[in-house]
Amino acid sequence: MALYVSQASAALAVAIVLYVLLFVGRRGRNFPDGPPTLPIIGNLHQLPKHKVYLQFTEWAKQYGGMYTLKLGPTTAVVLSDRRIVKQVLDKRSAISSERPANEISQHIITEGDHLLWMNNTPAWRLMRKLIHQDLTEKMCENDHHKIQQAESVQMLHDMLESPDDWMSHLKRFSNSVITSIVYGIRSPSIDSTYITRLNELLEKWARINEFGATPPVDIFPFLKLIPERFLGNWVTRATVVHDEMHSLYNKLRETVEKRREAVGPMSTVVDRLLDQQEKTGLTTHQITLLSGVTTKGGSDTSASVLSSFMQAMVTNPHVVQKAQAEIDAVIGDDRVPNWSDYGDLPYVAAIVKESHRWRPVAPLSVPHALSEDEWVDGKLIPKGATIFLNVWGLHHDEAKFPNHDTFDPDHYKGRTLLASEYANSADYENRDHYGYGNGRRLCPGIHLADRNLFHAISKILWAFNIEKATDSKTGKPIEPDTSMVTGYREGLTACVHEFPIKLTVRSQAKKQTIIKEHDDAKANVFPEYEKTAIF
Repeated sequence: MALYVSQASAALAVAIVLYVLLFVGRRGRNFPDGPPTLPIIGNLHQLPKHKVYLQFTEWAKQYGGMYTLKLGPTTAVVLSDRRIVKQVLDKRSAISSERPANEISQHIITEGDHLLWMNNTPAWRLMRKLIHQDLTEKMCENDHHKIQQAESVQMLHDMLESPDDWMSHLKRFSNSVITSIVYGIRSPSIDSTYITRLNELLEKWARINEFGATPPVDIFPFLKLIPERFLGNWVTRATVVHDEMHSLYNKLRETVEKRREAVGPMSTVVDRLLDQQEKTGLTTHQITLLSGVTTKGGSDTSASVLSSFMQAMVTNPHVVQKAQAEIDAVIGDDRVPNWSDYGDLPYVAAIVKESHRWRPVAPLSVPHALSEDEWVDGKLIPKGATIFLNVWGLHHDEAKFPNHDTFDPDHYKGRTLLASEYANSADYENRDHYGYGNGRRLCPGIHLADRNLFHAISKILWAFNIEKATDSKTGKPIEPDTSMVTGYREGLTACVHEFPIKLTVRSQAKKQTIIKEHDDAKANVFPEYEKTAIF
């Protein structure tokens, strides 16, 4: 009997080994094509450690706009074709709105309550609905435009005062708009403790969420059993982000709660979430994370797009000249541009779109996952597959955008609708860019973000000449590094490394207008948000 058991065990072991060697890491017969695989690891050995979207785009040239990768036993599908993106992520968003398993972001850092990483659950749908209600186009037109105008005027004033800190001023602007809306708390200075803490958190969050930054514990769960010191201390690094995130977001929520006790509620996102808490059933942790992720999303992404815009202007002076000619024909020296000028400045609107396209802030977006099998062009995308939206490849498609690596607003000539209208168009060819995602995962802040960018870009072009800085030692212009490989940071979001530029106000009349409008904002807008002292 013992001999038979031993033989059976050996046969089972051999069968398991053969199964693993023959099937694990192998591409399914009906799957879309892709690079050759190896047993067990699939295509993992072919993935670069950094800027993986560049490799994904090269593979798209060889294997087409939809191809598969085997990441160990799991399947990933990379989409770089507009038609297929529309079919899978928009028309079939009911089954393509899940998130792939992510131990770090879904569990260790956020404890399951982060809107960006949550699965398509009733809790996620409720939280998305609640935040969307505060960021609709109507809310932007009726409620948020005043703070956007005032904060963008302060941005100009800050650039007048300390032009070398231009990137910090962009970050302060985008952050102060969203914190005012979410918490009723401004970010009046780039030197505040809050801004410093947030920027440090954003940097750590971006790095730990970068593809390949941590061991593939979601692909090979047994790696969780290995002491983390042998795997880059990934748990400790994630826990640090968790602790810093919760400390900051809790502090902001608690500050609002203390203000409510002292002076009553304000018209803010957090106030409304707290007022509705009994009805919605949201936990305090969910309210904290929902307001925090909204703040993070509104801060980091807009500032990154604006930083790329500044780089593009420095390296393309003819674009600056053409935009300023358009602005000068509509707006004099006696006022700064505002949102009502959007329809009269189509070239500036095209610059906003081209800034998204040229250097996308999220080159791979955030991956989706399928909850059911999906057949596309006779090929199977299996249930559970990870879907990568190759934003970089879509934005740098030579057929769609000739001279794709050149910053050229004429890529969008005649396309003056807002991003939300193109995103919801039935015709996939109408989509302007993919900077705001797709389907049910479309960024709920799309209306606010588009307006933020127009406010900032139109005002900067109205106010300043934007030129290359001069090297004090050589006397030669300093050339910005526009390469995504060497000129942009690693992370879930891409942002240009800080570089010097020369900002000079275009006229004394414009300078006086900036000062006057900043004084008006200080007198009539900002006091409403100064009921709460930021830490």
